[in-house]
Amino acid sequence: MDGTLAAIFVITSLTDMALTDCPTGCLAPSDAPARLSFQLGDVRFNEDRIGQELYVGYDMGQKHGPFQTTIGASVTDEGAGWIGAGGKWTSTDLLPGPFFIESTLMPGIYLQSDGPDLGGSLQFRSSLGAGIAFDNGATVTVAYDHRSNADTDITNPGLEVLSIRYAMPL
Repeated sequence: MDGTLAAIFVITSLTDMALTDCPTGCLAPSDAPARLSFQLGDVRFNEDRIGQELYVGYDMGQKHGPFQTTIGASVTDEGAGWIGAGGKWTSTDLLPGPFFIESTLMPGIYLQSDGPDLGGSLQFRSSLGAGIAFDNGATVTVAYDHRSNADTDITNPGLEVLSIRYAMPL
């Protein structure tokens, strides 16, 4: 996978910002639900399943326009790790009821250990997910993410994770 998920994040979030937020202030701060999340995923490298990943994330309690700050860290069963921060866009307007879609873009640092060579420490994690929100503020999301260095290194094979995430409100 190339930069498709990053492009989806940019297109959807900026379009939403122009249509929804700009009439009252494009990047005006507003409250957002702070959440702690736990995610378990299936890791794929060069189209082969190579293991599992555990991800822990935190969504800050404020957003600027459509962008909510999010931070996260993950570790695979091969000992590879990633830590980063970036933006999350979430929409409850495109799907009916308690359903939502979201996308994220997070630059971060990759620690290879026994994991695959992704071509350097700088790795961008972009994702697309769909989920359901519960009355208590918790969410369950199925997400697909791609990690790569965006061609900042000669080697750029990328890594994909298909995961399920539970997030609880704080």
